[in-house]
Amino acid sequence: MSLGQQLAPHLPFLRRYGRALTGSQMHGDKYVRATLEAIVAAPDQFPRDVDPRLGLYRMFQGIWSSANYDELDNDGIDADGNEGLARARLARMTPLSRQALLLTAMEGFTPEDAAYLIDVEPSEVENLVSEALAEIEKQTRARVLIIEDEPIIAMDIETIVRDLGHEVTGVAVTRDEAVALAMEDRPGLVLADIQLADDSSGIDAVKDILAEFEVPVIFITAFPERLLTGERPEPTFLITKPFQRSTVKAAISQALFFDQSTIPAE
Repeated sequence: MSLGQQLAPHLPFLRRYGRALTGSQMHGDKYVRATLEAIVAAPDQFPRDVDPRLGLYRMFQGIWSSANYDELDNDGIDADGNEGLARARLARMTPLSRQALLLTAMEGFTPEDAAYLIDVEPSEVENLVSEALAEIEKQTRARVLIIEDEPIIAMDIETIVRDLGHEVTGVAVTRDEAVALAMEDRPGLVLADIQLADDSSGIDAVKDILAEFEVPVIFITAFPERLLTGERPEPTFLITKPFQRSTVKAAISQALFFDQSTIPAE
């Protein structure tokens, strides 16, 4: 099996990680493309002594830690044309502690693997994750709208959100209900399933909401590969079903970390 064939199944999840790190599909996907270009240009530099997925993320981390932001975003402007926001995001680029949290909680790497990826001693990873969690505890609390048609899952998400100190503005099971709840009581964060009770789409519900006001969104799906192709506008933050509490916590904290309303203006 060629190296490309070995890496292909892991690319959607690397895009998920890249987007979570940068708070942007555009920027996250650019780091992934830069990683692939580096591998093609110098295949002998790819780590052959580890699992291909681990080697892929290691190459990505090398690009992430050394690349110039402006080289990946030539005009220095974010997807909405907001130069100030792009620079503010740069000033708040995801620190090592949050990288450790995302690698373990969202991407499922062991502490030992995470240590290899961010080039620290394994004993440091636990401290870095604890540091990230302590930072999350200080984070501004959000008002969260949940869009989920499966009662047990909705209840589970609501419990996690409330336990994290956030307020739930409502739980919607259809597109129309989601939009109505959002208009009635504007949330500061949306957690949305893809497939809803009336065969409507959580993506369409979110599009309707975003047409009225800006709000960070986290999508929840059992089929993440479908939304991580890098070929069209896709979610920045994505949770895979079945999910762990720690995954939801990491995704919520990272989405709020990059929320425009919490980023200081230049």
